[in-house]
Amino acid sequence: MKLFPTGHATHPQWRMAAALVLAQLRAQMSLPEYASAPTLGLLYITDHYASEAQALFDYLSSELPEVTDWSGTVGVGVSASNAEYFDEPALSVMLLDVPADQYRVFSGVAPLPRNPASGFEAYTALVHADGHTAELAELLDEMAARTATGYLFGGLSASRSNNVQFAVGGDGNMAGQGGASGVFDGGLSGVAFGAGVALVSRVTQGCQPVGVQHTITAAHENVVLQLDGEPALDVLLDTLEVSLDGGDPQPALRKVRATLAGLVNAGEQPQGQRRTGHFGTDTRVRHIVGLDATRRGVALADHVEPGMHLTFCQRNVAAARADLMRICAEIREELSPEELETAPLVSSDAQGGQQAAAPGASGAGALPQTGRRICGAIYVSCSGRGGPHFGGPSAELQIVRHALGDVPLVGFFAGGEIAHHHLYGYTGVLTVFVGA
Repeated sequence: MKLFPTGHATHPQWRMAAALVLAQLRAQMSLPEYASAPTLGLLYITDHYASEAQALFDYLSSELPEVTDWSGTVGVGVSASNAEYFDEPALSVMLLDVPADQYRVFSGVAPLPRNPASGFEAYTALVHADGHTAELAELLDEMAARTATGYLFGGLSASRSNNVQFAVGGDGNMAGQGGASGVFDGGLSGVAFGAGVALVSRVTQGCQPVGVQHTITAAHENVVLQLDGEPALDVLLDTLEVSLDGGDPQPALRKVRATLAGLVNAGEQPQGQRRTGHFGTDTRVRHIVGLDATRRGVALADHVEPGMHLTFCQRNVAAARADLMRICAEIREELSPEELETAPLVSSDAQGGQQAAAPGASGAGALPQTGRRICGAIYVSCSGRGGPHFGGPSAELQIVRHALGDVPLVGFFAGGEIAHHHLYGYTGVLTVFVGA
């Protein structure tokens, strides 16, 4: 695969921004190191353009008739190789040089088949979802089950208006889609990739533990009642070294409001925390939404059960920067030729790495020994992160660029991030496509 053409721009008028993006794409497509005839496009827009998403999409697709398949969604911000556009009208586009028989665009009206009887077997999938979709967690589990590796990556639409998604396959209509326009609202959509598409994916957490890890020993629905046999509220207050007793509880409550909870499912062994001081990808960070003084419980924005592991945590700029640099370093190590002698077809490590065999790989899942490079990248970051959280405008993307080089990149700032079959918060999901 050659480098993936990308374009990004901001302008109050979407047509002007789209024209700037098209100029960038066409200029790159004329260069020998870039793909000249890609057929799959990813389109991410900020919610300033959401109400005009159909007109914008129609314009882009008509100007790029060679791109027969599209996927994408809306965010409160979008990202490019070295820049982010946050809370301003903007779009970011990437054209992927992926063989047509190695991907399938799917949506709610044209879902991904449950089995490879159609001639295409999904190994991984980029997923865009509406966070208001009923039973979303179950739908993600079901989607992961339709892939050979069980690995998903992507995020939830984030918009103050329409939660639009883009999904078009083939000649403009996917099987079962009928006359649909390619712009959807609600449900899941995305792109499934076959075994011939090599990619490496990592998750970076934006929070740092502030106490030891506990086991939930009593719970009711979303309320943690006991941790290690002790009242959960007492454990929280002891961890934060605060008290609600006395004349003014506000200082203690402010500290509680700045605290979140990292959850790990019962039966899963937490990874990464003890070794690095950061959460691994098995941890889902959730808000504390209330305190139950009567039962001495702590209410979370998720269902909890006895046997789960819980660690209180706080957002931390230094930890977020260090963890983002860590996953970029791991991706570079994955691409190092000396590490590839016996690479498996698909691998997943404690920090959430996923890797599929490259096109033309020799042997049982062996990867090429030389010439591997990043052809393009997708970065989905939490809308609560972004440059200001990392120290300045576009600082988050500049960390990625400094670590990986000036690689083609698109992405968006999401209402929640998807990796494996889990839904995360305050994280970043970085996925790179690898070509020989």
